[in-house]
Amino acid sequence: MPLKKPVELPRVPKTRKKNMDKMKLSVPEKKKDGIEYTAKTYFQYDKVQKKQFYVISLFTVKEFSFLTYEISVNVAKAKNNIEISLLGLNTRQTCLVEAKNAFTDLFFENLFGKHTISFIKQDGSINSFLVDYNIFKKEIIILQDTSPKKKNNRAFCTFEVDHSLFSFAKGE
Repeated sequence: MPLKKPVELPRVPKTRKKNMDKMKLSVPEKKKDGIEYTAKTYFQYDKVQKKQFYVISLFTVKEFSFLTYEISVNVAKAKNNIEISLLGLNTRQTCLVEAKNAFTDLFFENLFGKHTISFIKQDGSINSFLVDYNIFKKEIIILQDTSPKKKNNRAFCTFEVDHSLFSFAKGE
């Protein structure tokens, strides 16, 4: 017995994608404190573009042995605020697989002065750091941890300045 021909096609529901505002308003579940990410900031001069960049590199603490991953992020930059929402992990296309952390590099221009850098997880946890960038003195100073007081908010990210990766144009 043949099946009936459907009159209309069934609708496939769209996947829910949280935007940054919904992530900030959501209340995270209570979990034990554990550092999952490490963020490093440094100056980097690009010889090809001949530009000075302010780089924020984000790494997972866990190492992955079978696939190479990168951290998927969404970045919103306002006047003195940089909000980085952590969306998840994506696999990278590589021929050589080695055990290493998932990472992503974010390049910014013209970050002079004090900036608040916020890392926002999907569950609503927020870690914020106040950072002072001074290209003329060639220094980056982390002034304070400014994470908001939020129910069940926890520390999941450390932030540090990596002086070993500093690079500047010749003659500076």
